[in-house]
Amino acid sequence: MSVQNNLANIQKNIQKACEITNRNAEDIQLIAVTKYVTVERAQEAIEAGIQHLGENRVEGFQKKYTAIDDQAKWHFIGTLQSRKVKEIIHQVDYIHSLDRKSLAKEINKRAEHPISCFVQVNVSGESSKHGLDPNEVSDFIQSLKDYPKINVVGLMTMAPHTDDEKVIRNCFQSLKQLQTEIQQLSLDFAPCDYLSMGMSNDYQIAIEEGATHIRLGSSLVGEE
Repeated sequence: MSVQNNLANIQKNIQKACEITNRNAEDIQLIAVTKYVTVERAQEAIEAGIQHLGENRVEGFQKKYTAIDDQAKWHFIGTLQSRKVKEIIHQVDYIHSLDRKSLAKEINKRAEHPISCFVQVNVSGESSKHGLDPNEVSDFIQSLKDYPKINVVGLMTMAPHTDDEKVIRNCFQSLKQLQTEIQQLSLDFAPCDYLSMGMSNDYQIAIEEGATHIRLGSSLVGEE
């Protein structure tokens, strides 16, 4: 199915989820995750009107960026090795996987201007997932005050891959609660206005629980 058709269906689902919680669909930022598709398919997403693309590997990011450049806003959503920061830092608009001091230090060292970062939180506690323990988030974010090139715009998490809606919803609710706690600190460098949560299998639940950025791959651009 074309990206345009997929997008139309997704927009309907976003609208439904927003209506449930009296939210505005325009406040939901859709990110097309293009890590499993070709440059041509990513370009099709741009032509369909999608303005934000997400990649989770440096090599894939560089290949897509070379072809598409500033036609899109670029999100790096995967685990980022500190030594790889210099390869993307001048092209990326958002980093969704800030989860350790060494990475923050390298971003601060390499960036020419403040970078919008989401702090990744392992709310589910699964060993297969990266991110901070929820109990570490507040102290970690407050420790970033000495890094002027880091702007903590929000928090990011991934829910367990399960059919149990209660488990998924609890995960997203926990991240929302964490966001509230960070916002109450009133940190200039960490407004924490956004929540990056929700993928193809659970984005409607994520929106109902406060997501502002959803990361869709298979349901939007498919896999090739």
